[in-house]
Amino acid sequence: MAKIIVTGGAGFIGSAVVWRLNELGHDDILIVDRLDETDKWKNLVPLRFDDYVDADDFADEMDMHDDTEFVFHLGACSSTTETNADFMFRNNFEYTKLLALWSLENDTRFIYASSAATYGDGSAGMSDGFDHLDKLRPLNVYGYSKHLFDQWAARNGLFDRIVGLKYFNVFGPNEDHKGDMRSLVNKAFGQIQQSGKLQLFRSHHPDYADGEFGRDFVYVKDAVDMTLHFYEPLADASGSDRAGGLFNVGSGRMNTWNALADAIFGAMDMPRNVEYVDMPEHLRDRYQYNTQADLTRIRETGYTAETTELKDAVADYIRNYLIPGIHLGDSV
Repeated sequence: MAKIIVTGGAGFIGSAVVWRLNELGHDDILIVDRLDETDKWKNLVPLRFDDYVDADDFADEMDMHDDTEFVFHLGACSSTTETNADFMFRNNFEYTKLLALWSLENDTRFIYASSAATYGDGSAGMSDGFDHLDKLRPLNVYGYSKHLFDQWAARNGLFDRIVGLKYFNVFGPNEDHKGDMRSLVNKAFGQIQQSGKLQLFRSHHPDYADGEFGRDFVYVKDAVDMTLHFYEPLADASGSDRAGGLFNVGSGRMNTWNALADAIFGAMDMPRNVEYVDMPEHLRDRYQYNTQADLTRIRETGYTAETTELKDAVADYIRNYLIPGIHLGDSV
């Protein structure tokens, strides 16, 4: 039986976690996902794993896997423009509760994906932990569905036994299937190849010039390393003193959209050509203008690796994956 379960294992971050586990010599992995009509099955092709189960089927057969040692729950609907709250709550909140309770009942290490979308406009800060969760106001139903589980876990005193990871703006290989939720790097690569220029949103905020607002862009390889930092017990072999809590996963830096554009054009060896266009009105009142992960708490657990500089991460992604058209685990 598989000792590691990765939900969302065919998706972006999930397949990258499986790739890194394979690099570490682990293939006793059960992948749980919903392939639907997307091309994310292509992420699985180069990977090694024991079995695959549809997410809906897994809910009915969980007890068959009660000897599992680790659950990485990375499966969710991550669309920030999704408006079906009922679907979001069932998929992102109820399913996560089910897996968390099952993991705790079976003494299985539970590591799950939260999101920086829980921070909303950032007015309540972006420090992680769970002491100030009630002050946060997510701007969309995706962020709220993630926030709701964070609050539930905190109310029930679970964060001494589980780990939640607030991923910021992750980009990198294996995101092709995400449609409109792909990173700007991925979208821009095709746009620039086709037209020679890149469109960025014009600012609709008085404090920011066009292109001078931005995000904490974190390379998927860094996000995976931070995730797997919690893979092994940090103290004794019994696992009784493993780190638990809610942690930011980001680069620790805010980079502007202009800086990202410069990195993209540089990686493609093309002259900068940016056109600013109006942001759609339905996004303007729920748009995050500035995000930056505070990495203090994950550093305090012993994570010491430096995150990749934006220019270097974009160059690796474009030159080694997008240009040759390959996935993590593929060879040219």
